[in-house]
Amino acid sequence: MDINNLKFDEKGLIPAVVIDNETKAVLTVAYMNRESLEISINEGRTCFWSRSRQELWRKGETSGNVQYITKIDADCDGDALTVYVNKTGPACHTGNESCFHNNIYTNTEAAPAFSLEGLASLIEGRKNEKKEGSYTTYLFEKGIDKILKKVGEECTEVIIAGKADDKAETIYEISDLVYHVLVLMVEMGISIEDIKKELASRHVIDHKVKQEKMTK
Repeated sequence: MDINNLKFDEKGLIPAVVIDNETKAVLTVAYMNRESLEISINEGRTCFWSRSRQELWRKGETSGNVQYITKIDADCDGDALTVYVNKTGPACHTGNESCFHNNIYTNTEAAPAFSLEGLASLIEGRKNEKKEGSYTTYLFEKGIDKILKKVGEECTEVIIAGKADDKAETIYEISDLVYHVLVLMVEMGISIEDIKKELASRHVIDHKVKQEKMTK
């Protein structure tokens, strides 16, 4: 959709729901005018219109917590935006990752959405609060050698399934491997965020190396 087809309100503003590109969590709701939207698109980072100060403000210009835009979508009526971002720090001025951190209601009976972070948290709970009959608890009780042995076994199972070109079995075995790797991570105090940061640093390094090679 062309931005000329967007519907700004009587004050020339349009609400922008900022969403974490990785977790899909809602980070904040702000407002953009045409100028701030154009700046956001041109610079690739969020720029909003402050209704209280009546001025443009680039997220992170004082805090350093920049939001780099991955995509912007408009709703069916063209009068609201979702802005997906990769952030370098908390979105909220309070230091919270999201501005939406004051819970009003939680439905404990609703089925939780799966995430690796959620699985890691569950595994950590099995380590801190032993549960009788739990396989995860059993692994922690046996210790690092047992955990490492299982990681090795699951690696072999992935190789066998992949060599057989069995997609379904490979998915199954990779899932087993991921679970056991998460157990190892919890045992060693390694978080998913630690892995993401390491992978991100490698991406930057590879990008720079490629640039250097191209300029030689």
